[in-house]
Amino acid sequence: MKKDIGNSPALYPAPLVVVGTMVKGKPNYVLAGHVGIIGHDRIMVSLAKQHYSNRGIKETRAMTVNIVDEGMLKKADRAGCVSGNKVDKSDMFVFHTRGTGAPVIDEAPVVMDCIVDDVYETEGFESFICKIDGVYAEESVLNEAGKIDYHALKPVLFEMPTYEYLRTGDVIGKCMNVSE
Repeated sequence: MKKDIGNSPALYPAPLVVVGTMVKGKPNYVLAGHVGIIGHDRIMVSLAKQHYSNRGIKETRAMTVNIVDEGMLKKADRAGCVSGNKVDKSDMFVFHTRGTGAPVIDEAPVVMDCIVDDVYETEGFESFICKIDGVYAEESVLNEAGKIDYHALKPVLFEMPTYEYLRTGDVIGKCMNVSE
């Protein structure tokens, strides 16, 4: 028999990302674990309304979604521990800009440069519906076909409600072939 454990989201773990945006002409970063795919060319990033980055995202209609690997986890965690309302985070990461003008973190192995299409508000959160403008990946995480190899990338996962970071696991089967 299943036990009722309340109405918390049970879809974790999810990839951990650092969202980059420009606020008042300077880069700012926030750690995000509430991300999702909503189509082949769109994603959603949900941030608490009080985040400083939200102001820049709404002003510029642009953000980067920088996938966190273990090599950048310490800095990424720090980006989530301090508020841009109180601390200037503009020099936290070395960055450059591409199509949207949002900061692409140089040490992130994979970065999605996104244009914000819409903002969906819920109690305490602003969820940014984003069109992917470009994806930039280090060659070391690409396979022979030029696609992301998640065995090489090894993205950090975020688990809630324990607030733990996890490593990706082993392959247990091929999609649409497990039943054979």
